[in-house]
Amino acid sequence: MPQVLEFKLPDLGEGLTEAEIVRWLVEVGDVVAIDQPVVEVETAKAMVEVPCPYGGVVTARFGEEGVELPVGAPLLTVAVGSVEPSGSAAESGSGTGAAGAESSGSGNVLVGYGTGAPAVRRRRVRPEGLSSPAAAAATSFTPVPSVAPVSAEAPAGSGGVPDGARGPVAVVSPLVRKLARQHDLDLRQLSGSGPDGLILRADVESAIRSVAEAPQPAAVTDRAPVRPAGERVPLRGVRGVVADKLARSRREIPDATCWVDADATELMAARAAMNGAGGSGAGPKVSVLALLARICTAALARYPELNSTVDQEAREIVRLSGVHLGFAAQTERGLVVPVVRDAQARSTESIGAEITRLTEAARTGTLKPAELTGGTFTLNNYGVFGVDGSTPIINHPEAAMLGVGRIVPKPWVHEGELAVRRVVQLSLTFDHRVCDGGTAGGFLRYVADCVEQPAVLLRTL
Repeated sequence: MPQVLEFKLPDLGEGLTEAEIVRWLVEVGDVVAIDQPVVEVETAKAMVEVPCPYGGVVTARFGEEGVELPVGAPLLTVAVGSVEPSGSAAESGSGTGAAGAESSGSGNVLVGYGTGAPAVRRRRVRPEGLSSPAAAAATSFTPVPSVAPVSAEAPAGSGGVPDGARGPVAVVSPLVRKLARQHDLDLRQLSGSGPDGLILRADVESAIRSVAEAPQPAAVTDRAPVRPAGERVPLRGVRGVVADKLARSRREIPDATCWVDADATELMAARAAMNGAGGSGAGPKVSVLALLARICTAALARYPELNSTVDQEAREIVRLSGVHLGFAAQTERGLVVPVVRDAQARSTESIGAEITRLTEAARTGTLKPAELTGGTFTLNNYGVFGVDGSTPIINHPEAAMLGVGRIVPKPWVHEGELAVRRVVQLSLTFDHRVCDGGTAGGFLRYVADCVEQPAVLLRTL
């Protein structure tokens, strides 16, 4: 007989502990091959297709699209054995069926788990074609967690749920489950009036009426009026990671910000000359962000204090040898910070090409987790949003972030006369533990000098 194996959400690496189901790629009853992607999930850092290490027939899925699951939670169950083309599983006569499959697997799966010694579910769930019609009818729905379920691992007596109430809920109808979810009812606490304790719609409706008729606790008169409840947006995925990092930055880093206006007219002229040199076949255009990134690497070579991090436990400032330059990118999933590795060893053209590649990957949701971590300094071009200035929040555990506003024509005194020049505001937020204002000011002033006179940068190349 085929053996039903449970496939759990694997460790996705980079310290990630949960993922949100974006799209199921298989249905209950589908035949899957070893290493076939079965679900697309979104972590805090990237979209990932999760391959199943077992081959067989999908007998159950756990979690609807949009549900967030922790690492180690069941994703689906697969009936492993000889699978007929029609989608049904049969016993193998060669001795390589369920028992053999238990010790086999691709091994080519995600970080932190393998395919050896899979866990076997005690309750075997089989779709039609694997068992009797009665068993198939009882499992033809897709199991999903009910609202506020009682943990099956809870000790006896906890939450008022006896031992016999743990395990699968005796509910067949998806409509009954939906009705219970809509009214926040825990189906494990209901006694079914149907055959073999099956929970019917009448049982759920009776429980709803009982909750509605129960006396409400007296209002507390010495408290302020409760504000009307509005929309609640879960802090999870990218938004949750951003919230955690920003809160930690504010909590742990004593930051300070300095800023300066700079005349970017010459920088824009130099960019136009670079992009016009050599005609149309000279390669990709040089972006303003690439030029600013190259200026940052030169400035960090002069002021290495800002390319560092603080080891609070050891009470040490760790100055880093390489510049892994992060840049803020706004996407439909939220704000992400891809990282250009070893930017100090790259030319302006190389930096620009890597920024273009990472930006496209960010927009399509295909960035790898490793491409979003390990930054040592961040460049934030918020001028693309049409704003002049801001006070950046440091991307923990880095020591500084350079913010760049929009470049716009403004009145400016140039060579002793009033003229219309292209002006940009630069702001530097820095960790005051790694340096004082003199160092931060020197860094920002050097960046501004390179923006105003690009030839200053050439002297250091």
